[in-house]
Amino acid sequence: MSSYLDRIGAGLVLANPEVFGFDHIPNELVGRGDTQAQLAGMFVSLAHPEGAGRAVVTGPIGSGKTALVKRFCIDLSRHLSERRNIRSVHVNCRNATTASRVMQKVVQDLDPGHPDRGLGVGELLTSLRRMMRLDNSHLVIVLDEVDHLLRHSGDDVLYKLLRIDEDRDGAGTLSLILISQEQVLDLLEGAVISRMGRSNHLRIGPYDEDGMRAIARQRAEAGLVVGTWTDEILDLVSQAAAPSGDARQVIELLEGAAMRAEVAGRSMIEPKDVQHTVISMPNNVDTMDIDSLPAHAMLLLLGICRRLRKQETVTSGEADKLYHVVCEEFQQDPKGHTTIWKHIKRLTQEDILVARTDTVGTGRGRTQFLSMPHMLPSDVARRLETLIPARLRR
Repeated sequence: MSSYLDRIGAGLVLANPEVFGFDHIPNELVGRGDTQAQLAGMFVSLAHPEGAGRAVVTGPIGSGKTALVKRFCIDLSRHLSERRNIRSVHVNCRNATTASRVMQKVVQDLDPGHPDRGLGVGELLTSLRRMMRLDNSHLVIVLDEVDHLLRHSGDDVLYKLLRIDEDRDGAGTLSLILISQEQVLDLLEGAVISRMGRSNHLRIGPYDEDGMRAIARQRAEAGLVVGTWTDEILDLVSQAAAPSGDARQVIELLEGAAMRAEVAGRSMIEPKDVQHTVISMPNNVDTMDIDSLPAHAMLLLLGICRRLRKQETVTSGEADKLYHVVCEEFQQDPKGHTTIWKHIKRLTQEDILVARTDTVGTGRGRTQFLSMPHMLPSDVARRLETLIPARLRR
């Protein structure tokens, strides 16, 4: 009766599903070495008994802000373990939009038995100060999505946290890291900006396609069964996610493709697994402007789609030959190489195809490789087979 459940947990493709969770923090953040070094530079004084650090980390969704800071806090505690007792608390201000909720989260993370209600911000600050001094530790407080707190309650709690050591002659009890998609320095009062320091702003850019590919490879190596994926699959995944610059999207695409292969009972991810996952994502461009293409661009695309049903990529040379075959099928005189090149350029500009230039085989020659990560080639081919006869009759 339960045979339909046999595929759950079969482990044909997914070896370590937790690797694909958004809360997973890899031991190494690929493509962010320079950014990590910049963040560390803002905390050089922590090696000294009274040192403290400040940082404001901003960047778009999926640029790895939270992962960067969480990895930094873990590594920092280990690195200074013989010099200082470094502790860290991470507060998501989307959930804690008031000063009291922020402070409650901080003290309860440090002491789960601390009363969870009935105390004001001042009393919670006193409790925090007492906790830190009792075990002679240094606390790094991370306020993620801090713009929600600032818009709802202002920056008074930041000011109080930054002044927590004033009665100890400047002893370094606390460091503060703010994370936001926005340039939140503009939301802070001058007194807070002065203590945070404008130079302590770290702006992270979105991932490019190479960064996406590196993330996909890292997660595949850590989370998938060996031999269930190929470099071409990683290329498709990274190409599909690249326009967003969002690392979360490339992870979700790879996991979704792996799950599709798993459910189908296969031990190998295929291009259609990636493509089906892409078109099922709500933020994906699931309709392409194919109807407005010139007739011979349609013929070219049809030939490419037919080949992409069976393989991940098609070279520009192969595309030219496939185009000639389709022209013969529809009894059309093929256009010259220059026209074909212009059609390929248009198809890539409109994100119908993705092109990358690479070396052919072991030689020195380079050529274009074409793929279709955003749609199923079989679906596009069927649509073109309906559109082309009507277009040719015009």
